[in-house]
Amino acid sequence: MQLLSCGSGYPVLFIHGIPTSNRLWSPVIERLFGRFTCHAVDLPGLGKTPSVPYGPNHLQSLAENIEELRIQKGIEKWHVVGHDAGSVIAVHYAYLFQQRVDCLALLSPALFPELRPYYLFELMRQPLLGELLAPLVNLIFWNVAMRRAFENKEEDLVRALDDFHSPFAGFFGAWRLMRLLRWGKPSEVLAAVPDFLPQLTVPTLIFHGSRDPAIPETFARRASALIPNSEFIAVDSGHFIPLNRPEFVASALLRFFDEHCREFPIEHNRIDEIRRAHAAHRD
Repeated sequence: MQLLSCGSGYPVLFIHGIPTSNRLWSPVIERLFGRFTCHAVDLPGLGKTPSVPYGPNHLQSLAENIEELRIQKGIEKWHVVGHDAGSVIAVHYAYLFQQRVDCLALLSPALFPELRPYYLFELMRQPLLGELLAPLVNLIFWNVAMRRAFENKEEDLVRALDDFHSPFAGFFGAWRLMRLLRWGKPSEVLAAVPDFLPQLTVPTLIFHGSRDPAIPETFARRASALIPNSEFIAVDSGHFIPLNRPEFVASALLRFFDEHCREFPIEHNRIDEIRRAHAAHRD
């Protein structure tokens, strides 16, 4: 997996969902890199990471790959933050390597076997119909659905959308997206998650967008009820919280890490300093 690293300080790992890339986290990282070493992965088949065959233990394999990255970087422990399907990978990693995780944050968590794929994705998952409709669905998804999902129309977000779309551009791009979306049935892939969530003991912060059309709020509240040391935050946002509300997310993470990791305290009066560093970085 490709890994983007920047900043200095205590390490934080950011895991995006499907079909985005590590660029999902750029607005949040730009507000945190003055205090943390931020690591953001590109998952297989997304961003700049080549696709790999999907197997029945794919989530465990991804968690093990992340652990290999931690070892390669010489990191003892880190905070782990996941969005959408990245939340599933994050909880698998925290469950398998709990001693390596200080704090866990889950945004728009797609964690439960009752998950219903986004309706456009569901069309692509259908045999034969998916092959026929893939070019049309691909076009509608990137040019209509994703653009509407971005509540902020800044130039940075347009570049992020281009980055998300790049693995699925070109003549065969629609079928590459189709193959990615056809991996696994939520009822099977996520079947074990409700059973191991109560075994996660790391402090966990769970965000959910109040206008999220993809993930029901009940998922976030259920996760908060199952994970013992967890906190729920409702956000005035759609599905892509890191892009739509990066200032809110960064401030909430700062506060949460400060409260639960006393060994590495974050001075709240440094938030303005971090924001100034962010502004200078953008210039």
